[in-house]
Amino acid sequence: MFNNYRGFHLVETLHHAHVNRIFHPNKVIKKWYEAAFVAIVTLLLWNMPTEWYGIANLTIVQQRIIAIFAFATLMWILEVVPSWATSVAIIVLMLLFTSDSGIAPMVNEDEVGKLLSYKAVMATFADPVIMLFIGGFILAIAATKTGLDAQLAKALLKPFGKKSEMVLLGFLLITGLFSMFVSNTATAAMMLTFLTPVFKQLPPEGKGRISMAMAIPIAANLGGIGTPIGTPPNTIALKYLNDPEGLNLGLGFGQWMMFMFPLVIVLLLISWRILLWLFPFTQKTVELHIEGEMKKDVRTYIVIVTFFLTVALWLLDTVTGINSYTVALIPFMVFALTGIIDRRDLEQINWSVIWMVAGGFALGYGLNASGLAENAVETIPFGEFSPILILLLGGLICYGLSNFISNSATAALLMPILAFVCGAMGDKLAPIGGTPTILIGIAIAASSAMVLPISTPPNALAYATNLVEQKDMSKIGLIVGIISMLLGFALLYVIGTMHMI
Repeated sequence: MFNNYRGFHLVETLHHAHVNRIFHPNKVIKKWYEAAFVAIVTLLLWNMPTEWYGIANLTIVQQRIIAIFAFATLMWILEVVPSWATSVAIIVLMLLFTSDSGIAPMVNEDEVGKLLSYKAVMATFADPVIMLFIGGFILAIAATKTGLDAQLAKALLKPFGKKSEMVLLGFLLITGLFSMFVSNTATAAMMLTFLTPVFKQLPPEGKGRISMAMAIPIAANLGGIGTPIGTPPNTIALKYLNDPEGLNLGLGFGQWMMFMFPLVIVLLLISWRILLWLFPFTQKTVELHIEGEMKKDVRTYIVIVTFFLTVALWLLDTVTGINSYTVALIPFMVFALTGIIDRRDLEQINWSVIWMVAGGFALGYGLNASGLAENAVETIPFGEFSPILILLLGGLICYGLSNFISNSATAALLMPILAFVCGAMGDKLAPIGGTPTILIGIAIAASSAMVLPISTPPNALAYATNLVEQKDMSKIGLIVGIISMLLGFALLYVIGTMHMI
C-alpha cells in the first residue's frame, strides 16, 4: 500500500535494505544454520515422549501444537524468513497435522486426541479483527489518493507557527494523530518527506536536526497506542478481550480511545520536552513548505465525509450498536461502489501484516481448541502468582522482544498465552483490573519498544536519513519507552481498580 504515499521511496529503500540484510550472500550460510536449528528443536518437541512435558493428559495433537508454537517463536526471533511466511507455515502445519482435514494416517482422532476444525483454522484469516485492519488500510489509501493527507498535514501544522520548538511539537502531535488511523510506517515516511526542506534549513552542527528526525518515529510509535487500529498489537489484544468464547467484554473503539487518546497526548508532550532537553535547537525559527494539494472533486468530498463518518461511528459504537469491525467495512463498500478504490488499490493493502496476524490467531485457536491451554493451566499453579508480577514480567518480556523482532509477532506469541494465564488466575487479578490490564499493558509495551533502528520501521526510516546515530536513538528511545510503560501501566491500574472497563 505504501507506493500511494509521499515518501514511498523511503519505504522502498528500507524494504530493499531489509531484504539485502537478510539474504546477503555472507548471511545465507548463517540462515541455513538457523533453519537447521529450528528444525531440530521442532522435531525434538514433536517426537519426544509426551510424559516428558509434565503436563497432565497431554495428547499428540497438543504436543504438535507445542512444537509448532516453538517453531513460530524461533522463526520470528531469528527471522529466518519474513514474519508473514512463518505465519503461513503455522497455518499450513496446523491444517496438515492437527486438523480434521490433515494427512489421514497422522490425524486418527482415536490415537492423537481431539482434532482442530480445519474451517476454524482457515477462518483466522477472516477474523473480524482482520476486517478492522482492512478497513483501516482502505481509509488510508483513499485519503492519500485524494491528497487529503497532505491537506490535513498543512492545515494542522499551520497553527504551530515558525518557532522551531513549536514546529517540533506540531510534527509530534500530527504524526501521532495520523498514526492512530494510518500505518505507522506510512505515516513516518510521509512526515519525514514533509520534513526534508526543514532539515536543509537547520545548521548541520546543531542538534535540532536530530530532534526533528527522532520526533517522527517516537510519535508514530506512541500514536499507535491511541486507537484499536493504530498498531497490530492493539487489535490482537482487542480480539482476546472481545472473543465471544472468551472474555466477551465488548470493548469498543470509543471506549479504547477514551483512555488511550489522553495517554498518547501526555506521552507526546513529555517526549517533546525530552527531545528539547537532549537535542536543543540552535536556530530559533524554520519555514514549513509542504507540497501536495487536495483534489477538489466529488470523490474527494466523498472520502472526507466517509472518513469522518467512519471515525464518528467508531467512537459512538456503544450508542449505535454497530461494532468497530462492521464499521470498518463501511468505507470499503462506499469507496468500492464509487470507484474511489479499484482493484489496483486492493493490491496495495499490506497483506503481509494481515498474514502475520492471522498466523498468531491460528496459534491462539490451536492452544484453546485443542485443550492444551486448559491442561497447562491445571498443571501450573498460576493462581499463586502475584498480579503485579504477571503485569511487569509480561510487559518486560514484550518490551525486550519487540526491540528485536516485529511487535506484531511478539504480541501474537504472548497474547494467547497471557489470556489463558489470566483466565486461570481468576479473581486474583481483580486488584489490578483483571485480564484487560494485562493484555492492554502488553500492547502498550509493544509500542514502547523503540531503542534500536531495527525495533520498528519508523525507527529504521529515521535512521536512514543519516541524521541520527544509534546511540542517540537508543538514549531517547529507552527514556521515552520506560516512561510510556510506567504511565501506561499506571493508567491501566487506575482504570482497572475503578472497574471502568
